[in-house]
Amino acid sequence: MKTQRPKAFTFVEVIAALAVVAIALTGLLHMNLLSAKTADVAQATEQAVFLARSKMTEALCEESAQAAGRSGTTEINGSRFTWRTERTSVDVPQLRGLRRGALQQLNVNVTWQQGNGHKHVQMTTYVADTAIHE
Repeated sequence: MKTQRPKAFTFVEVIAALAVVAIALTGLLHMNLLSAKTADVAQATEQAVFLARSKMTEALCEESAQAAGRSGTTEINGSRFTWRTERTSVDVPQLRGLRRGALQQLNVNVTWQQGNGHKHVQMTTYVADTAIHE
């Protein structure tokens, strides 16, 4: 007659199962933290692009030279963004007959602190004077 062995997990099997679960959960936790960090970087970059587009629109609406060198700091959702607009004349030798300053380059630079480093977004466009052939 055979003696029946009780059907249960041994202590070693339980420890091995817990070790496998702990390793899997550690990997999942790391992926979750990496995902949250990536989402923060993406959100800050999106806010910087939005700010750059806004400042570019403002500079395009101001046709005067006052828009040539504006700068400032804006806080959005707890993040501080520093921006600067620059408007410079572009001389294009191939386009003869244009008066000086008829074509301008408009740059908007936005910088912010992200983690241990600085991030940067730059937008550039060209603006032609409405009376370019005067």
